[in-house]
Amino acid sequence: MRVARVVAGRVGELAIVFLGVTFLIYAAVWALPGDPIAALGGDRPLPPNVVAELRERFHLDEPLWQQYLRYLGGLVTGDLGTAFDGRPVAERMASRWPVTITLALTAWVIEVVLGVLLGLWAGLRKDTAIDRTILFGTILATSIPIFVVGVTAQLVFGLQLGWAPIAGTDAGWPVAYLLPALVIAVFGLASIARLMRGSVIDSMESDFVRTLRAKGIPRSRIVGVHVTRNSVAPVLTFVAIDLGFLLGGAVVIEGIFNLPGIGQLLFSAIRTQEGPTVVGVATTLILIFLALNVLVDIINSALDPRIRHD
Repeated sequence: MRVARVVAGRVGELAIVFLGVTFLIYAAVWALPGDPIAALGGDRPLPPNVVAELRERFHLDEPLWQQYLRYLGGLVTGDLGTAFDGRPVAERMASRWPVTITLALTAWVIEVVLGVLLGLWAGLRKDTAIDRTILFGTILATSIPIFVVGVTAQLVFGLQLGWAPIAGTDAGWPVAYLLPALVIAVFGLASIARLMRGSVIDSMESDFVRTLRAKGIPRSRIVGVHVTRNSVAPVLTFVAIDLGFLLGGAVVIEGIFNLPGIGQLLFSAIRTQEGPTVVGVATTLILIFLALNVLVDIINSALDPRIRHD
């Protein structure tokens, strides 16, 4: 019951966040300058009666709050809206999910494995040259914008060295996904490494490790079994939530590497002022991120009694 109350309270909080964030996105999209309906004609302006009919069809002649409520009503039934070409936004997204999910999961595995290993290595060699080098590298990685890292990786590893393709998915997995996945993983990897390092240092200085040493248990077993297991636990929450961030980071990277995923769809929709698609994709990503938050809360509440009693 206590777990259920914790989860119910968390869901209520996230529902308020969802309404606030989606309304801001909806308002921002439709506040952009220019008339997206008039722009559909390209170089040939659409007749005024056609523009008026399309605005009425997509409810753009209604007040913003009324449009938003209509959109929320559609969400309840799973309707993410209709694009200006007449296709449902959900249908446009369906064929692109495999690329984005493959990219995000590849990046997720890379950042978890390398982040945990680097953090463990740094934590076991506290205040050494290795520790300081890893810390400096993580700070440097998180201070560079993702599009700069993406373009640089494309130029160096793709064009100059020829180690990986610079665009498209023709080479298949993992060749076509490895370089963009590494770019996305850099930021989460740095955070995981720092979290793991701090957790390892705390574990190595704890009473249970001193007790194990006093019993004569080999250092390799202490580190490999006890320290690693206890140090990974605090990292799990970040790792689970970061999967949602990876889906968001794919927006920029899929645009740079021309990967036909959800991110590229959102990227092109923003450029062409395809409002329904922008709002539909953004809403889906927000829902995934919030669902991951709820899942993490359920797991933490079930595993840690202190959370249930807070």
